Amino acid sequence: MRNVTLAATQMACGWDVDENIATAEHIVIRAAEAGAQMILLQELFERPYFCREQTLEFLDFAQPLGQNKAVAHFQSIARKLGVVLPISYYEECGLARYNSLAVIDTNGEILTNYRKTHIPQAPGYEEKFYFSPGDTGFQVVQTKFGRLGCGICWDQWFPETARSLALKGAEVLMYPTAIGNEPNSPDLDSSGHWRRTMQGHAAANMVPLVASNRIGEELVGDTPGTYYGTSFIAGYTGEILTDTAKAVEDVITATVDLDAAAEFRGSWGIFRDRRPEMYHTLRTLDGQTPVG
Repeated sequence: MRNVTLAATQMACGWDVDENIATAEHIVIRAAEAGAQMILLQELFERPYFCREQTLEFLDFAQPLGQNKAVAHFQSIARKLGVVLPISYYEECGLARYNSLAVIDTNGEILTNYRKTHIPQAPGYEEKFYFSPGDTGFQVVQTKFGRLGCGICWDQWFPETARSLALKGAEVLMYPTAIGNEPNSPDLDSSGHWRRTMQGHAAANMVPLVASNRIGEELVGDTPGTYYGTSFIAGYTGEILTDTAKAVEDVITATVDLDAAAEFRGSWGIFRDRRPEMYHTLRTLDGQTPVG
């Protein structure tokens, strides 16, 4: 038996970076006090989700990994509390900018810096203006409490993300997120679809999964946004172990047995019976011509 306690969180964000970091710290402390060992904060929590519109000045929010205030702050918090913290931030590297995730171990060490692979472009999600496609590939790291694999928001809609992380040995999947209403479809509530997609990733790969989303009303330029929370933790058969409400700041935890999950994966033979040589279509965009 190898139990680990996971935490999902959600919070509202304003334009005061220091205030958002302080709120996030309070939430992390709450999670740690509840016994959590691996704690997930939401995507780009230093500010409102600024990608609602294309605004040139917002490019200046990007900072090199070594200069980002939130990353440095939570390195100290991880050491103090003895917890694992994936921290989402806007990265500048040379002339490129990325939507990135620094995975911090219990000693404050940054184990990897993952750059978001899939970059969306839609009304209210103008990410291609702000971010280059990530060049790190999917990353799995050995933390004190188990092997962790992470995607970022739009990555979670692609089964290839979760399967790649599982093949690399991930024992836990985590996805920080910023998702809510669609400006062109105000009556659409995608929260159920969003959750079912990731429940499928957990079930298909037989790996527990944590998703943390933001909450609240935000206004970026002329574009309002309402974020629906509903953060959750899924077990290794895809079942919801615990979840949050839509509009409240919250911390939730669940304990999973990583050895039991590994035994279950092995007993089903899903990875034994894979046929990679038959999956050429997955290396194409049009279903016919291999990429690269």
